[in-house]
Amino acid sequence: MAHLADQATDAPARSRGPDRRGPGRGRGRLSRLNPAYLFVAPAFLLAAVFILWPIVQSGWMSLHDWTIGDDSHKWLGFGNYTELWHDSRFWNALKVTIVYAVFVVIGQVAIGLALAQWLRRTTWYTMLLRSAFFFPTIASLAVTGIVWKFLLDPQVGLVDGWLGKIGVHSQNWLQDTHLALPALIAVGIWKNFGFSMIVLLAGVQGVRQDLIEAATLDGAGAIARFRHVTLPALRPAILFTVVIGTVNALQLFDLTYVMTDGGPLFHTESIVMYLYQRGFVDFRLGYASAIAWVLFLIIIAVSVVQLRMLRFRDDD
Repeated sequence: MAHLADQATDAPARSRGPDRRGPGRGRGRLSRLNPAYLFVAPAFLLAAVFILWPIVQSGWMSLHDWTIGDDSHKWLGFGNYTELWHDSRFWNALKVTIVYAVFVVIGQVAIGLALAQWLRRTTWYTMLLRSAFFFPTIASLAVTGIVWKFLLDPQVGLVDGWLGKIGVHSQNWLQDTHLALPALIAVGIWKNFGFSMIVLLAGVQGVRQDLIEAATLDGAGAIARFRHVTLPALRPAILFTVVIGTVNALQLFDLTYVMTDGGPLFHTESIVMYLYQRGFVDFRLGYASAIAWVLFLIIIAVSVVQLRMLRFRDDD
């Protein structure tokens, strides 16, 4: 009887099987998550090696007198940043970059918005025009710079040839201190307005037609419908294009390097161009790293402000 009682006591324990709260559950969870870790690990490894580590290394270099050919790497602390604060050439490059970014972003968004409104209907000729306007976006910046450098050449360029037919005298666009930066801005707008057009076109086509019809029935004209119906609906798309356009414009390098090489008299030298000169011409990698970190912080600050604006508007 005692033996049967012991078996009856052990039966419920055996029927419950192993304790799921024990080590078995932990091994099961790890076995389920291991494949995910294996799939994600290469991406994390590449990001750590080629993105995270260079960022950390550049930050460490910015605190040293890190010069190619000199292995001493003298510790300076914030010495490079102090020198940068008193560097008039850096402030000139910052001014050039900000002016370029402001005008290019405003220009590309305004033109992109106008074209998106114009080409919102899908027909064979609007599809053809969309492709034509978007083509500069996919072209290489270096190729774009080379092409426009020839187009703006005062001797053989087509731009001066066309302007001469309407009585405008030849201009040395890329060598004039007053015209070089506006010429770069015009090329930057031409290069980027196609991207804004595509993003805003998607937003325009997503505007609710019932709201437009209701505004029409209330007697609103085309301008009133655009201002009070279309434009508020496009606010997230507009801010997205502004954020992306600003980040790209603040990293201006290819156009100014190919078209003007920072001239004339540093009137088109951007921050990245100045970084290149200090790091790979003067071989002052520590100073160049300090410039890179300042630019990085500027881009982060601008992006955070713009994204907070986007989040605030979305919450409304």
